[in-house]
Amino acid sequence: MTVTKMNNNTLTRVLSRRAFLGSSAAFAGATLAQGALPAASASNPLLTVGSRTIEVLGRAAKVFGVVGPNGAPGLAAREGDRFSGSLLNASTGPLQMHWHGQVKAPFDQDRARPDGGALAIGQSDKHDFELTPGTHWMHSHTLSEQQLLAAPMVTREKDAGDLQEVVIMLHDFAFRTPQEILAELGGTDAHASDRRQGPTGRSAATPMQHGPGMMHSMPGQGGGHMMMMGMLHANDVRYDAYLANDRTLTDPDVVKVDKATRVRLRIINGATATAFFISTPGASSECVAVDGSPCQPVTAQAYPLAQGQRIDLIVAIPAGGGAFPVLAQVEGERFVTGIVLATTGSSIKKLLAVADQPQSMVDATFEARLRAASPLPAKRADRSYMIMLGEEPGYRWTINGRIHGEHEPFAVRQGDRVEMTFMNPTSMMHPMHLHGHHFQIVGIRGRLLAGAMRDTVIVPPHLPVTIAFDARHKGSWFLHCHHLYHMATGMMTELKIS
Repeated sequence: MTVTKMNNNTLTRVLSRRAFLGSSAAFAGATLAQGALPAASASNPLLTVGSRTIEVLGRAAKVFGVVGPNGAPGLAAREGDRFSGSLLNASTGPLQMHWHGQVKAPFDQDRARPDGGALAIGQSDKHDFELTPGTHWMHSHTLSEQQLLAAPMVTREKDAGDLQEVVIMLHDFAFRTPQEILAELGGTDAHASDRRQGPTGRSAATPMQHGPGMMHSMPGQGGGHMMMMGMLHANDVRYDAYLANDRTLTDPDVVKVDKATRVRLRIINGATATAFFISTPGASSECVAVDGSPCQPVTAQAYPLAQGQRIDLIVAIPAGGGAFPVLAQVEGERFVTGIVLATTGSSIKKLLAVADQPQSMVDATFEARLRAASPLPAKRADRSYMIMLGEEPGYRWTINGRIHGEHEPFAVRQGDRVEMTFMNPTSMMHPMHLHGHHFQIVGIRGRLLAGAMRDTVIVPPHLPVTIAFDARHKGSWFLHCHHLYHMATGMMTELKIS
């Protein structure tokens, strides 16, 4: 089967204004263009997870890929379409996939099996749910996301307008396995389902030669987790490269655009442990949506984007044309990745993957400026929770003093208005993500606001952030930090809706 129109018994191909361009090895522009997603069938699944080889810094790297029947990465659809078809696990290990940003998928679609079991090698899961409009994505719910097991899941809104659209997937990349990185951090994986084989076919838990990583470091410095906890820092993993659409900034993805036009960028932070700041030097931009939800337009010199978050920017291409980089600089560091928007005949200068100055730390300054285009209706909270994020020796990250497996779920009733205030006395920012729901930011440092609708919120150190949502969908939904090494070592709990 394929993505089909709702309330239509006839299978139809998805027609979006732009379809994903590219190859099985790279995004090659990741532009949404006119075209149809080929029909899927039992022998031709809607999505297939397998392995592929890309080039990073002149070296071959075997990573995961998620492709449709047309060989393009991910899924492109239109508002009102359904995800109706099968997911095939053609990789070398069990698979646990998460449809990040989908709010109408029932519980058994979010995690294929209620016990959290994974999809076996060579097996398929069938799915059928209405796609949530906006810029979303799909990814492994284990550390295999580090090996690029992620792809766009974009459902174009009915009111998106007649704009060229460009999808940008950001990743942090290491030649080391995620299990090696976790061992370097000094942590223990709390999720046994992640003891799988990587895309190389070898056991991902098998030790390899120590890579060049420096763990739990202050910006620009080395050092391990022996560093005093409590010292604020941005990154605890040192990566070999940062990628935008599978490429570094020294050999960037170049997307052709027209002069005197506007382009919609759908930017997805698929990084495992890295937040970025997005900028568009030489071209003006404004933010029109975050995490797939429309917001009142707002401009900034640089837009923060934490792990798991998405941002939609409208970029104005000047009438004179030219080449315009879209840059993503690592929080607290000088490292930069990105792509280039270029008009016909323009000259593209060589771009450096290292900025002149380190980027600042992610905080709540930009978040406090955002306002939802369609906020939650006013209602008194039925249930309110204080959620304490914690950091303990041995690279153990907690919620209310417990790691996942020891956790006590938050139990609410369907229809409840729920408020959660995150307190973060730890040394790092935590991007907190709730499955199956979008929530509104309603408080920052105790100040009330009608903020953006999101599914992943930045919780800076020592700055309380309050979210509100209506518990609409029965089932058990994960609530976790989207720094996946923090999640893997304990920072995850559940919301149970009865």
